[in-house]
Amino acid sequence: MGMKTFLVTGCAGFIGSNFVHYMLDKYPDVRLVNLDKLTYAGNLENLADLEGDARHTFVQGDIGDAALVAELLKTCDPDCVINFAAESHVDRSIKNPELFVQNNVEGTVNLLQRCKDAWYDAGAKTWKTGKKFLQVSTDEVYGALGPEGYFTESTPLCPHSPYSASKASADLFVMAFHDTYGMPVNITRCSNNYGPYQFPEKLIPLLINNAKQHKTLPVYGDGMQVRDWLYVMDHCKAIDMVARAGKVGEVYNIGGHNERPNLFIVKTVIAQLRERLGDEAISEALITHVTDRLGHDRRYGIDPTKIKNDLGWYPETPFEKGIVLTIDWYLGHEDWMAHVTSGDYQKYYEQMYKNR
Repeated sequence: MGMKTFLVTGCAGFIGSNFVHYMLDKYPDVRLVNLDKLTYAGNLENLADLEGDARHTFVQGDIGDAALVAELLKTCDPDCVINFAAESHVDRSIKNPELFVQNNVEGTVNLLQRCKDAWYDAGAKTWKTGKKFLQVSTDEVYGALGPEGYFTESTPLCPHSPYSASKASADLFVMAFHDTYGMPVNITRCSNNYGPYQFPEKLIPLLINNAKQHKTLPVYGDGMQVRDWLYVMDHCKAIDMVARAGKVGEVYNIGGHNERPNLFIVKTVIAQLRERLGDEAISEALITHVTDRLGHDRRYGIDPTKIKNDLGWYPETPFEKGIVLTIDWYLGHEDWMAHVTSGDYQKYYEQMYKNR
């Protein structure tokens, strides 16, 4: 690939930290400057094994801090800015939509503006060569699907939650900077990720954590909401390919071809843990159906044909393999889980699920 410098925002979160590991494992001469605000889901333990690696520089800070971002762009001169930084949990967005506007919309716009300041010659109306801004987005910006069909890159945006509305708004700003100024950008929109380092507000790590402790397993409504599950390292590979070879101005959908109802996921985790741990108390009796989430989309499904045809990407990890890898990781990192579920997490959990 040649020596490349990446500014990776949200690097201590779930997908961001996996991407950092993926890039450092794959490329011996890559340089990553990693920026994270370290909110509740940003965890430096996710990057602890990289301490001392000269290719990895961590900076604590907010993507909305104009002076900090401008200084990083000046001193590090990244070839590519990859924006993972976002508030990402729908339930939290229902409780506090303003926070999602601040971080996901205003933060993204600040990144875009600072990149424009650093990379654009307004007099000549030219951009520095070799630069790119990549926005990591979500299939939730498309809204919901019926029992048939798939999201494509031309599906109209129709977000249904404050979270997805904030991500759709950020996407529109990214494309507006491309259309207005000619900024070199890409957007990726992925389906539900799972794998190591995922904060246990999300379904799979929450199930693993609760089941091991014989706590109830909360399932929204009838549990038949369908999601396309994508193993996180497959997603990281796709982002890398789009950053290197994606056509400027294009959107790429990234899906796993692993559509499963939520209730299937719950029962799979139960069966895996019961067998793995030899614990008969981990059973479907732990399942508790709770009041459905407001505005809960029934089904998502992604058509990743474009990224397959244009860049040769395909999902390598079937769900049956990915869920085993994921459970193995959490069983092998009990200290990590104990640390991230202490303190404020317990208050959050009670707010979300108690009395529902």
